[in-house]
Amino acid sequence: MQSHEQGGASVLPSRTLGRSSVRVTALGFGAAAIAGLYEDVGEDTAAATVEAAWDSGIRYFDTAPHYGLGLSERRLGGVLRTKPRDSFTLSTKVGRLLVPHGDGGNDRANGFDVPSNHRRQWDFSADGVRRSLDDSLTRLGLDRIDLVLLHDPDAHEEQAFREAYPALEDLRSQGVVGAIGAGMNQSRMLERFVTDTDVDAVLCAGRYTLLEQGALNRLLPAAASAGKSVIVGGVFNSGLLADPKPGATYDYAAASEDLLDRALGMRDATEAHGVPLRSAALQFPFGHRAVASVLLGARSPSQVQDAVAQHHRPLPEAVWKALQTRNLLPHGVPVPGRTQT
Repeated sequence: MQSHEQGGASVLPSRTLGRSSVRVTALGFGAAAIAGLYEDVGEDTAAATVEAAWDSGIRYFDTAPHYGLGLSERRLGGVLRTKPRDSFTLSTKVGRLLVPHGDGGNDRANGFDVPSNHRRQWDFSADGVRRSLDDSLTRLGLDRIDLVLLHDPDAHEEQAFREAYPALEDLRSQGVVGAIGAGMNQSRMLERFVTDTDVDAVLCAGRYTLLEQGALNRLLPAAASAGKSVIVGGVFNSGLLADPKPGATYDYAAASEDLLDRALGMRDATEAHGVPLRSAALQFPFGHRAVASVLLGARSPSQVQDAVAQHHRPLPEAVWKALQTRNLLPHGVPVPGRTQT
C-alpha cells in the first residue's frame, strides 16, 4: 500500500483496484448510516461525520441510491463538492431506480428512518444502469463517479450478467467511469463476477469477518488469482462484533444465543491482550492479499475517530493465536502480519 500527504493531512495507505487506475484508501467510508439507517441522523451531524472521515485520512467514499432513498448521495455529495475532485475516490451503485412516490409515510420498513417520498424499482437493464448513474450524478452534484457497482442483483442474476454488466463495461471503455464491479451480501455470485467477467473489484458485505469466512472458500482465492480486488463491508456483522451484548444485531436481525456467546468469547480473548474486539474485527480482513479496503459505517464523528484509531492500533500475533486456540477462529485463516503462501 502507498500512503501520502494531502493538504497537510495524513492520508491512509491506498491500493489500486484490480488493473484499473482507481485507488482506494485502506479504510473507506460507507455512507448508509448518515442517511438514517435504523434511526434518524441530522443534517449537521451527517456532514460533520463525513468531514471527520476526511480529517482522519479517508479518501474512499461509498454510497448508493438505496441508502435513505437518495439522501446518502445528496448528503455525501454536499461535503465532497467542497474537496478537490481528484483527491478522493467515490463509488455508488446501480440496480434500483428511485421513482417519486409521495405517500406521506416513512421508509423504516426498508431500514431507513426517512420519509418515503420515492419507491425503489429494480432495474438491471442497460438503460436502467445509465438512468441510475445519471440520477446519482445529479443527486451528488459531482461530475463523475470512479467506481460503479451492481447492487444486490441476487434475484436478477441473469439480467445482471446479460444486460447490466455489459452496460458498465461500455461506460468504462468510454472513460465515463474508471472501474466497475458488484456489491452483495453473498459471495457465490460475486465469485461468478470475478471469474466470468472483467470487473475490477467486488464489494462483499458480511461474508468475511471474524465470525464467518465464507468468502475465503472460493471468492477471495479467485479474486487473488485473477488480479482483482475485494472491498469488505459489514466487518462488525451489523453490530454484533462492535459491541456484543444481548439484543445486538447480526445480519440486520437479533443475534442468536450461539452467535452472541461466540462473539463474547472473542471479546474475552482479545481484551485479555489489551485489544478491543472491534479493533481485531476491523483489521482481520487485511490478512488476505485480495482485500484492498474495508468500509466502515458511522453515524457520528466520534464513531469515525474510534474506527480509525482501532484500525491503527498495533495487534500482537498473540491475539490471533488466542482466538484460534479457543476455536473461535479456524486455524489456517490468513491474519494480518503473517505472510501468505
